[in-house]
Amino acid sequence: MGKGCIRNVALVGHGGAGKTSLAEALLFKTKATARLGNVDTGQSVLDYDSEEISRQYTINLSLAPVEHKGCEITFIDTPGYADFISDAIAGMQAAELALFVVDAVSGPQVITDRLWKIAGEMGIARAVFVNRVDKEHADFLSTIQALRAKYGEALVPVQIPIGKEADFKGVVDVLQMKAYIHKDDGSSSVEDIPADLAEAADKSRDLLCDRTAEADDELMEKYLEGEEITTAELEKLLGLAIAGGNIVPVFAGSATNMVGITDLLDMTVSFFPAPEGHAPVYTAAGDEFAFDGAGEFVGQVFKTLSDPYVGRLSFVKVYSGQLAPGADFVNGRNNKKDRAPHIMRMIGKEGKDITSPAVAGQIVVIPKLAEALTDDTLSTKGDVKLAPLPLPEPLYPVAIVAKTKADEDKLGSALKAIVDEDPSLTLRRDEETHQTVVAGLGDTAIEVLLARLRDRYHVETELVPLRIPYRETIRKTAQAQGRHKKQSGGSGQFGDCWLRLEPNPGGGYEFLDEIVGGRIPRQFIPAVDKGIIETMTGGVIAGYPVVDVKVAVYDGSYHSVDSSEIAFKTAARIGFKAAAEQANPVILEPMAALEITVPDEYAGAIMGDMSGLRGRVLGMDSPEAGVQVIKAIAPYAEVVNYSPHLRSLSHGTGVYTIKIEGYEQVPADLQKKIVEAANKDGD
Repeated sequence: MGKGCIRNVALVGHGGAGKTSLAEALLFKTKATARLGNVDTGQSVLDYDSEEISRQYTINLSLAPVEHKGCEITFIDTPGYADFISDAIAGMQAAELALFVVDAVSGPQVITDRLWKIAGEMGIARAVFVNRVDKEHADFLSTIQALRAKYGEALVPVQIPIGKEADFKGVVDVLQMKAYIHKDDGSSSVEDIPADLAEAADKSRDLLCDRTAEADDELMEKYLEGEEITTAELEKLLGLAIAGGNIVPVFAGSATNMVGITDLLDMTVSFFPAPEGHAPVYTAAGDEFAFDGAGEFVGQVFKTLSDPYVGRLSFVKVYSGQLAPGADFVNGRNNKKDRAPHIMRMIGKEGKDITSPAVAGQIVVIPKLAEALTDDTLSTKGDVKLAPLPLPEPLYPVAIVAKTKADEDKLGSALKAIVDEDPSLTLRRDEETHQTVVAGLGDTAIEVLLARLRDRYHVETELVPLRIPYRETIRKTAQAQGRHKKQSGGSGQFGDCWLRLEPNPGGGYEFLDEIVGGRIPRQFIPAVDKGIIETMTGGVIAGYPVVDVKVAVYDGSYHSVDSSEIAFKTAARIGFKAAAEQANPVILEPMAALEITVPDEYAGAIMGDMSGLRGRVLGMDSPEAGVQVIKAIAPYAEVVNYSPHLRSLSHGTGVYTIKIEGYEQVPADLQKKIVEAANKDGD
C-alpha cells in the first residue's frame, strides 16, 4: 500500500447502529474482502470472536484497512455498548477522526452522547454517517435536527437523501451541488438536483459555506461581503474546517445495501485529517508530543489481543519515525528491550505480513511481544512515555472461584492473561477477605470474561458473593479477667491479666500499660499486647477486624515457674474477648462516597432511590447545562455493584465514581444477619 496518503478513522456510536456493517461494506467496496460480511448471520469478517457471533454485536475493536484512490485508510470498528466502551475510546485515540454511525430510525442514542463528549475532550475531529436511511420509519431530516439540537450547529449535511425509506435511491452532494442516483450494479449516474430537494440543498450549502468560511479570515470577509464561495474554495478549506471542528460533516447512506459507501471513501481521502493533523498527543508528564515522520521510532500499543494460534497481538499506532520488521525497540514502562519479529496489517483476525517499514501515522499489528501491554509506549531508546488512554475505571467488582482443584491451578494465569490484554478489567487478591476479585465495566463484561476463561483457557469458574470488609468495635467501657492455667506434668502454663476496654473513635488501637508493683513482670507485657492484636484481627462477634479500641492492662498475677510469653498471650486473648462481649460490640460497615453525573431529567429518580440504598444525598452541582452531579454517601454493600442499577435508572446515561470513605455502625437488624451469616460460614 502506498504511504503518501494515510487516513485512520474510528467507527463509533451506539450499539446496533450498523458500524460493523458499514466497515464490512467499506472492505467489500474496495475489494479488500471477496464477500460482504454479515453480522446477523454470523458471517462477519470483523466480529469473529465466538462471543461476538453468539451475541451479534461487537466486543473487541477490529481493523478494516482498505486502499482507495492510492490512499491507505484504516477503519477501526469499535463496540457500541457501555461495558466495552474502552475499546471505542482506544480506537478514537489511534484515529484522526471519529465517524459516528447513527441509525436513521433511532437517531443519536446514549452511547453516541457519551462518546461524543469523550471525543470532544480528546480534541479529535468528528463526522457522522446516518445509516439505514432506506429502512421503514427512517427520517433523515428528523435525525439531522436531533443531531444539531444535541451536538451543535457545526453539524452540516454534506449529503441529502433522494427518496425516503424503500424509495431511497441516491444522494444530493451539497459540495458539488449534484445528484447521484445509485444503480443496482453499484455505479451512480450524475443528474440535476430534484426540484423538491433544491431548497434543502441550498440551505445546507449555505450552512457549509458559513461554517467553512470560519476557518479562514480572508474567506470569511469575502463571505460576509456577500460574495459567493466557489466549490474550489470550499474544497480547499473543508479539510481544515473538519480538522478544526468548525464543521462536522453529515453523510447519508445504507451500509447493507452499499449506498453512500463510495461517497464516504472519496470524502475520507479528500477531506478527513491526515495523521499529522491528529489532535495533540501528550506524554505522561503532560508535555505535547510532536508528530514526526523523520524522527526516531515512537509508537503506542492501543489494543492487545491473545490469539490461540498466533499468541499475543499488539495493535500499535506509530507516532514518529519508522518501524522495520525485525527492528529492536525499548518498552518505556519497564525499560526492557523487545523486537518486532514481523509486522502485520490485519483485517479482522486475518493478518498479512508487511515487508517495508511502518511509517509515522500507520496502524500495524506486532505479534509475540512478550512484555508489551495496552498503553505501553515503544521507542528506539525507551526515553518516551506517552499519556495513557483516557479509559473509564472498572467499577463492577465480582469474586471469582474455580469449580475444581484442576481449574484452580489454571485460574490465576488465565485471569492474568485476559486482564493483561484488556485494561477495562482489573484483577486483585483481597488479602483481607481472601477472595480473587475481578472488576469490569458491568455485568456483561464479566459474563464475557467467564466465557473466555471457559472457551479459551478451558477453566470452569463461578461467581460467589463479594465479601464486604466490615469492621467491629465497641460502644462502652468494660473490663474482664483473662486467666490461662494449664498443668500437664512438669512445667505448666500460667498467665493472668485484667484488661479494660474503652471506645477510641477514630483513634485506632491504643495499648496502655498500667501495671504497678510488678503484678505482671515487664517481660510479659509485650506478650499481652500481641495477644490483644491477634484477637482483634480475628474479631469477636463476626470474625471481622476490631478497630478503634483503647486497651489497658491494669492488674494480673504470675507464677515464677509456669508463666511465659505464650501463657500471657493466651490470657490476653481470653480477657479481650470477655471484656469485648460486655462492651456492646457492634459491626461497622464501609461507606462509599459517590459522585453521580446524570442528565437533569434523571436527577430526581437518582436522589429518591438513594434512600432505598440506605444512602443520603450530600449535595448537587450543575457543571454544565442539562447535567447534574449528585454527591452522596451510602453503605458500600448497597452500591458495590451500582453500575447496572444506575444504568437502569438513568436509561444508560449516568456515570459515577466511587471510593470507600470511612465506616459507620450498621443497623441492629442488619448486624444480626451479618453475625448469623458469619456463624453459618464458620460451621
